Amino acid sequence: MPPLVAAVVQAGSTLFDTAADVVAAQDWISQAAGRGAEVVVLPEAFLGGYPKGLDFGVTVGERTAEGRDQFRRLFESAITVPGPETDALAELTRQLRCTAVVGAIERLGGTLYCVALFLGPDGLAGVHRKLMPTAAERLIWGFGDGSTMPVLDTGRARLGAAICWENYMPLFRAAMYGKGVDVWCAPTVDARDSWQATMRHIALEGRCFVLSACQYLLRSDLPADVHPVQGEAADTVLIGGGSAIVSPLGEVLAGPLRGTEGVLTAELDLGDLARGRFDFDPVGHYARPDVFSLTVDETPRLARPGG
Repeated sequence: MPPLVAAVVQAGSTLFDTAADVVAAQDWISQAAGRGAEVVVLPEAFLGGYPKGLDFGVTVGERTAEGRDQFRRLFESAITVPGPETDALAELTRQLRCTAVVGAIERLGGTLYCVALFLGPDGLAGVHRKLMPTAAERLIWGFGDGSTMPVLDTGRARLGAAICWENYMPLFRAAMYGKGVDVWCAPTVDARDSWQATMRHIALEGRCFVLSACQYLLRSDLPADVHPVQGEAADTVLIGGGSAIVSPLGEVLAGPLRGTEGVLTAELDLGDLARGRFDFDPVGHYARPDVFSLTVDETPRLARPGG
């Protein structure tokens, strides 16, 4: 079986300029496909932007007019799914015959969701809404539900996604392992060194390949009229990267990439999936279903009809 070439993109998006972000995503996906990649992962919130260092004027019990206007700008930068932005990327993945997992901010009614889009040779194939926004993210994003936790079969491997700190949720991981994920896609903005241990742990625990794509974001990627807490110098690093590709036995195949934008690629030997599961299958011979069980509610829970 020939190897599957996978790529992770490390790049920052331009906050409040989604049109520019779509063009950048098209360029990065094309670059990766030009290097032979069949699967390409872009970072969390690449379309719509990750407002690192902004507080939206919130203190307990108080909101400011300036903060509400800042949220308005974020709201207007979010995308609809499906919509013109997903159409543009789907057309590209059709042409390139590749699969792209792209972090985005979705606008649905009056609420924003952090999502991972699955786009392939047949167009928009699925979406995952982040179940649990972390800390202050809960000010600006809603909560996903169990109805958008897909594991998609590309014909070569089964792809799933966990966004940023969802990767720390043990039951989320168990649910995805139960769906047979082979290639675990992790769009993120977590640039800490400790993130690498998490990616290697998931690879070993799930006996799957892990593709971690992190933003590399500078102060210059934010408009001049917003003021991140990290500082105002144009070259201030807001998100430092650390994208990586890991094998089912925890071997780092590429990365971590630091201090720059770029594309990492690796050839994934799909035979390593069986080699890894020989002595550990977390939902098979190592699962002990007589002792443990997991129930996952995949019912759509959004109040909005058709949501």
